[in-house]
Amino acid sequence: MHTETHANEAADWKLIAYGREVSALLSSSNAESWNRELWTMFSGFMLAQSETGHTPNLSNTYFSFKELLEFFEKVERIRRGE
Repeated sequence: MHTETHANEAADWKLIAYGREVSALLSSSNAESWNRELWTMFSGFMLAQSETGHTPNLSNTYFSFKELLEFFEKVERIRRGE
């Protein structure tokens, strides 16, 4: 039981640290700007595929990109209080 308390404290500390990092990241721009920048980066990546050749894990890249967009959409809803 004593060990569980320490585990919870460590988990809480880790969540607080993650929260601080996310807050610092988000304070540099708003969610809409992040989404625009992500689209710019991903579009550039897709255009470069003709020069760089086949990317075997392109579907993983796409889904990671999609998850980032969804993250920023959720953050914007939280910011608006929805």
